[in-house]
Amino acid sequence: MAKIKIILKRSVIGYNQKVRDCARTLGLRKTNDCVIQENTPDIMGKVRRIRHLLEVENVD
Repeated sequence: MAKIKIILKRSVIGYNQKVRDCARTLGLRKTNDCVIQENTPDIMGKVRRIRHLLEVENVD
């Protein structure tokens, strides 16, 4: 399955608890943290929820 690289570009400070929890479940803690995840529907749903804070790239 394809993989995606997710980078937290903006801080979660000032956002509600659901946004913070979503970033934490993706494995992102600090600004500029980077994780590589499988491109599954549940991961993409979390990415869409906080897309204004993230940068997403495809990984080969």
